[in-house]
Amino acid sequence: MKSISNLNGKNVFITGGLSGIGKKCALYAARDGANVIVADLDSPAKDATMAEIKKWNAKAIFIHCDVSNFNEVESAIAETVNVFGSFDVALNNAGIGGESSRIGDMTEKAWQDVIAVNLNGVFNCMKHELYQMSKQKSGVIINMSSILGKVGFANAGHYVAAKHGVIGLTQTAAMEYALEGIRINAICPGFVSTPLLESGGISQNAEVKTMIENLHPMKRFGDDDEIANVFLFLATEGSSFMTGTAVEVDGGYLAQ
Repeated sequence: MKSISNLNGKNVFITGGLSGIGKKCALYAARDGANVIVADLDSPAKDATMAEIKKWNAKAIFIHCDVSNFNEVESAIAETVNVFGSFDVALNNAGIGGESSRIGDMTEKAWQDVIAVNLNGVFNCMKHELYQMSKQKSGVIINMSSILGKVGFANAGHYVAAKHGVIGLTQTAAMEYALEGIRINAICPGFVSTPLLESGGISQNAEVKTMIENLHPMKRFGDDDEIANVFLFLATEGSSFMTGTAVEVDGGYLAQ
C-alpha cells in the first residue's frame, strides 16, 4: 500500500496568504510541517497573521508581492529558493472581487483591475513557478479558481472571465508538464465566508446573503477550513494521479 505523505519539510508558497482562504491554507500547511512563504501585499493584518503561522512553524516568512507585477513575482520566487533551497508547492490564491456591473456598463479600469490580479497574476506566478519546478523535475501547483470559472454570474463578467481563464491555464499547463513530475490542479469553491464576501457587501446584507445561500443545495456558505482541507489533499501524494483537474467544493452549486 502507498502511504499518503504530509507536507513535513516541504516549502509551500502561497499568494494572498494574509487573509481568507489563503490564510487558512497557510495555517494548515504550517501545521502539517511545511515551511510557508506568504506572498502578499502589506496589510495591517501582516504581523498578527504571520505570528499565527509561526506558532506552527517558526521558519515561515513573508514576502511583499503584487501578483499583477511580473517582476515582483519573479523576485518573490527567487527569494523563496534562495532562503529554502527548493520550491515544492505553490498555491496561487491571490484575487479580488471587483465592482458589480453589467458588461455593457463596466468601465475599462474595472475590467483591467480584476484581470490584472485574477488572471494575469496567476499566469505571472505559474510562469516563474514552472521555470523553477522544471529545473527540479518536481512540484505541485494549485490555482484558486471558482464555481464562476465554470458558469456565468450576472454583473461579474470580469471575475467570471478571469476564473474561466484560470481553469484553462491549469488544464493546459497540466498537459505540458505532466512528464516533468509537476502536477497542476485548480480548486473551484462555491461562495465561502471570507473577507472578500464581506467587502462585496454579501455577508452583511441579510436578504442578499440568504439569496446566495439558497443557490447552494446545502443552503449555506462554505467555510475556509473546507477549502483548506482540499488544498492539503491536492498538495500531497494522496492526489498523485490527479493533474489538470478543477475540483468543485461548492455545496452542490454546480450539480444543479
